[in-house]
Amino acid sequence: MAGPFGATSTTDEVLEGVDLAGKRILVTGVSAGLGAETARALAAHGAQVVGAARSLEKARAATAAAREEATNGGGLELVELDLASLASVRACADALLADGRPFDVIIANAGVMATPKGVTADGFETQFGTNHLGHFVLVNRIASLLNGRLVNLSSAGHRFSDADLADPNFEHTPYDEFVAYGRSKTANVLFAVEFDRRHKARGVRAAAVHPGVIQTELGRYMTPQVIERLMAGISADQRPGAAGFSWKTIPQGAATSVWAATVAPAEAVGAHFCEDCHVAEVVDDPNVRGGVRAYALDPAHAQALWAKSEELVGERF
Repeated sequence: MAGPFGATSTTDEVLEGVDLAGKRILVTGVSAGLGAETARALAAHGAQVVGAARSLEKARAATAAAREEATNGGGLELVELDLASLASVRACADALLADGRPFDVIIANAGVMATPKGVTADGFETQFGTNHLGHFVLVNRIASLLNGRLVNLSSAGHRFSDADLADPNFEHTPYDEFVAYGRSKTANVLFAVEFDRRHKARGVRAAAVHPGVIQTELGRYMTPQVIERLMAGISADQRPGAAGFSWKTIPQGAATSVWAATVAPAEAVGAHFCEDCHVAEVVDDPNVRGGVRAYALDPAHAQALWAKSEELVGERF
């Protein structure tokens, strides 16, 4: 399948004929779902995949297919990473830096969704701390090893809320699991925008992607009522002739990640938000499903988030 690709394209279709031999790619969250499929598809096309996961035992089981299908020099190794603990994030980064081997791509795939109100080991709101701040520290600490692309997994859920830099931990705002998720997913896009600005002069580009709506472990915290609310929020699209909502399979969901990471021209996806294997249009109409909100791509907002993130984690990058 040569393309063009779309919502129903799978990882294998996107990567058909693509030789990733000699490429080294870091994928976070390989213990289930999209991360495991992303690792499998990349290794099957010759990439050396470094899979990061909180539970190495669970990750070994989930990535059995990646090891079995690895060809043309491809393979998989695992590293321990708990994004909800900056001590774990820093230990992982230190180990990768000590190893010294570069990465052609980093796919920041891991995350949590619609969790009950809680905090990470460092006291950050769970979703913002895990989805954004954990990756922010990891990626920036190993940025010197990256010589290709960063792909941040965001979500259409970024439309639920802009990032709130005045109250990131809901200390003064009533907690809502989808508002919190939206804040963290907007932060994933803004991080890509600012990372791209800082590194594109040396040939490193960054993009954010929405994989689609897939039934994976990501939704393990959601009750039937919460799922119904989510479906109502993402299904609305009042454009004439708009296609109805449909679930994606896991290979379809991981397709945009591998497309943005290895297939799409770097200059086409850099500092952009991608969905269904294409660069998304800016859409601010709340009655339209699809596209990216303008606030998620705002360069000044991205710089402000970067500064706030540095303040929160106590590191400058």
